[in-house]
Amino acid sequence: MRNWFKNIFRKSPDWISEEDRLAVITKSSKQVSRGVFFATVIIITSFLPVFMLTGQEGKLFHPLAYTKTFIMIVDALLVITLAPVLISFFMKGKFRPDHANPVNRLLEKVYEPIIRTVLKWRKTTIGINIIALLITIPLLKNLGTEFIPPLDEQSILFMPVTLPDVSNAEAKRILQVQDKIIKAVPEVDKVLGKAGRANTATDNSPISMIETIITLKPKSEWREGITKKDIVSELDAKLQIPGVVNGWTQPIINRINMLATGIRTDVGIKVFGQNLDTIASVSEKVKAALAGTPGVSDLFVEPITGGKYLTIDVKREELARYGLNVDDVNQVVESALGGATIGNTIEGRQRFSISVRLAQEYRNSVERIQRIPIQSASFGEVPLSAVADVKFEDGPPMISSDNAILRGAVMFNVRDRDLGSTVKDAIEKLNKERGVLPQGYFLEWSGQYENLIRGKQTLMWIAPVVLVIIFFSLYFAFRSIREAFLSLITVPFALIGGAYMIYFWGVNLSVGVAVGFIALFGIAVETGIVMVIYLNDAMQQLIKLKGNSNETITKDDLREYVIHGAAKRLRPKLMTVCVSLFGLVPVLWASGVGVDVMQPIVLPMIGGVLTSSTHILLVTPLIFLMSKEYELRKYGKLEVHDVHH
Repeated sequence: MRNWFKNIFRKSPDWISEEDRLAVITKSSKQVSRGVFFATVIIITSFLPVFMLTGQEGKLFHPLAYTKTFIMIVDALLVITLAPVLISFFMKGKFRPDHANPVNRLLEKVYEPIIRTVLKWRKTTIGINIIALLITIPLLKNLGTEFIPPLDEQSILFMPVTLPDVSNAEAKRILQVQDKIIKAVPEVDKVLGKAGRANTATDNSPISMIETIITLKPKSEWREGITKKDIVSELDAKLQIPGVVNGWTQPIINRINMLATGIRTDVGIKVFGQNLDTIASVSEKVKAALAGTPGVSDLFVEPITGGKYLTIDVKREELARYGLNVDDVNQVVESALGGATIGNTIEGRQRFSISVRLAQEYRNSVERIQRIPIQSASFGEVPLSAVADVKFEDGPPMISSDNAILRGAVMFNVRDRDLGSTVKDAIEKLNKERGVLPQGYFLEWSGQYENLIRGKQTLMWIAPVVLVIIFFSLYFAFRSIREAFLSLITVPFALIGGAYMIYFWGVNLSVGVAVGFIALFGIAVETGIVMVIYLNDAMQQLIKLKGNSNETITKDDLREYVIHGAAKRLRPKLMTVCVSLFGLVPVLWASGVGVDVMQPIVLPMIGGVLTSSTHILLVTPLIFLMSKEYELRKYGKLEVHDVHH
């Protein structure tokens, strides 16, 4: 019995000495740490274009870039410092080989015949990859373009514009009618309308511009099958009021657009010139040219003329007859219409002026204003009409200028189409029109399109620079141009899946999609580095066994060891891919605010990770084998690059 207990608690002898265990851990850490370190540097480098973004897109994506960069910097340091220490603490006892794991055995059983077939049918494999890559070119060209994926703010901003000479009473009536119609739609929760400007210097809205914020009920309470786009279309159809041009947007993006570009719609064509009447005429011609363009909606001209001004033109010869002067008339007009200050009132620490003017019924028409009496020393009371002409005249309701040049604007929103192609068609239609612009007048496209062009230009010049930096990082990792190229070639093949994914998902190209591709390139290169490390390791094992000469190494040996390097270390490569996928795929089924911005970033990453991992597992070993056969044939030996340390 005692011997039985001793056998239970007896410590089994170590299958490997402590020195050997630490030596294995050191060797393994050296093998992967350099590659993983440079892969991390490459991921950080790939995010440089995001840091170069400015304006609205920069403010949106800089937090993402900074967060990821700081995480990756710490990760790069931990890979070469903390990770080996933790491994030495926790990786103890007897370990089973890879093939003892049933999942690993299954994966190798599936993968090995596939890689053998790929290495046999070389031209077919490379041809299929190149064709798949070439197909992405027309796919990407047919995709629409937009600045940033529109964020669903869960509310709607209705911005109708009336004629500039609308009265306060009529604006109030229109506002009440519109609010009543809007509230009748079942999905609408609350409606709040405002006409004119708020008591702030940042809101220069005239009385003719109405702003109505519409908050919607939770989506669970909507009619079945209805979308926000359907609600806007239904409201737009119901709110067709004569003399009112409808405009639909969202509260937050509207404020951003107005502050950034001065245009409150998606796109605006600014008309610059020296004369307001000519600017108004040119604006109407631009509007007529753009009418009917697919995607263009809520098209209207910002009112430049049509405002009404009460003009009191003093007749100086009549003033002399009555013994009056201009100042007498101005004082009466100021007191009667504008209000004259007669004193102050103090309430606590606040001081208010007391103003007096004529009651509304004595100044609500030209005829009544003409009868306002002026006291003359010689003739007694004289009506204002005796010494001044009182009339209404047309004038600008509000004068707008950019860079000290007068400007008007033709504005429109883009609906049921992408921004880029809509504006492209609009520009083509405008260029075909003759006699639109007189000499000295010019147009400028603004709004979200202005941001789209700026973001595109930034990404176009920085992307090649980043690829060069990534290539040099790979060169320093492998100390070989050929090996660096072998890892970098995965980038275009990562593009395949990303392009297919966004095409079939129906997403437009935007800064968000570009950021997704940027993040994808780093992940693709990282996985490629892991594969090249293990293939080099297999070559070193071959040289150790058979020597480094074309007399001892045959093509069959090369092929078998490439298969060994690709298949026997399949698990770490698949783990690299799966970690990315498991983190990203849930976003596809997410719902709520912000998903419309996140999905365009995530979609190219998911598709690209799938195709780049397929390319790395199948095509990278093939290209590696071909390059090693070329080395053996040309130099008589293999060039094996030590990437262990």
